[in-house]
Amino acid sequence: MRFAFTQEQDMFRDAVRDLLADLCPPDAVRASWENEDGRVPGLWSALGEMGVLAAMVPEAAGGLGMTEVDMIRLLEEAGYAGVPEPLMEHAVVAVPALAEAGSPLLDAAVSGQSTATVHLGLGGRFVLAGEAADIVVAEVDGGLVALTDATFEPVASVDQSRRLVAVDQTGPLQALSGADLSLAVDRAVLGTAAQCVGVARRLLDATVDYVGERRQFGSPVGANQSIKHHLANVRLGIEFAAPLVYRAAYSLARSDDHDLLTRRRDVSMAKAQASDAVDLACRAALQCHGAIGYTFEYDLQLWLKRGWALSAAYGDANHHRAVVGDALGL
Repeated sequence: MRFAFTQEQDMFRDAVRDLLADLCPPDAVRASWENEDGRVPGLWSALGEMGVLAAMVPEAAGGLGMTEVDMIRLLEEAGYAGVPEPLMEHAVVAVPALAEAGSPLLDAAVSGQSTATVHLGLGGRFVLAGEAADIVVAEVDGGLVALTDATFEPVASVDQSRRLVAVDQTGPLQALSGADLSLAVDRAVLGTAAQCVGVARRLLDATVDYVGERRQFGSPVGANQSIKHHLANVRLGIEFAAPLVYRAAYSLARSDDHDLLTRRRDVSMAKAQASDAVDLACRAALQCHGAIGYTFEYDLQLWLKRGWALSAAYGDANHHRAVVGDALGL
């Protein structure tokens, strides 16, 4: 049995990485804080042209017919780049749900002409990128519905690139019959875990670069043994988390072969480990950078804020450890 990604999956990941490096550098993420819609100009359409937005839609419906295994490292790259767009919410949760329900809203979402976000109970009170979204796939009374005429009220967010809104769900609702709520929730948890891994990798890379250049008493601060230990621990956390995220993606992609309890156990193991890994990466990066890490002008804050937000999103590590414990009968 081969436990590795295929050459095609590697090539897709590399193409998305290059696209994000070109269109979503740190300056573009910063600009999204203050522009009208909180988005990066040209990025959404470029992702649509590449097929990322429709990757998990069956080919018969205009998508690429891919699975969570194909998408998982694309979401890592989104975390690494600090993408402010609701990529996970749209491509991994909302659009597959619209496809499962055979919704007439699917065509515009597949092409990228419309943007979808999600409002699930586990995700908390607020919705990401609601003001920029044309569709909100929401959890209502144990099922999924689509809102296309919702009222939004902006709320403050520590991470300015995560535009959050409160949603008024009193408007017209379109029931998404056939869409699986439990699968949508698991996909949201998994997608968040993958982004946590990407953010942790970015923080580690940034910190290694910094301690290699910053000199004290005539030598790089990275030569200090305590700094090496901090960064080695971060690397270990990432290397333990990533395989669990990949395993959970496989469980979701093969959900017909797994019962709900086993699938949720795998997803929760991934999120618990990824939340711990990104939290450790944030704390180590801030400590190793010292005072400059606290400055508003320095790019480190982009990933610190994103990392801590994602660590708690869709259940923190303690929540998911409890889920794993329940699944094991503890």
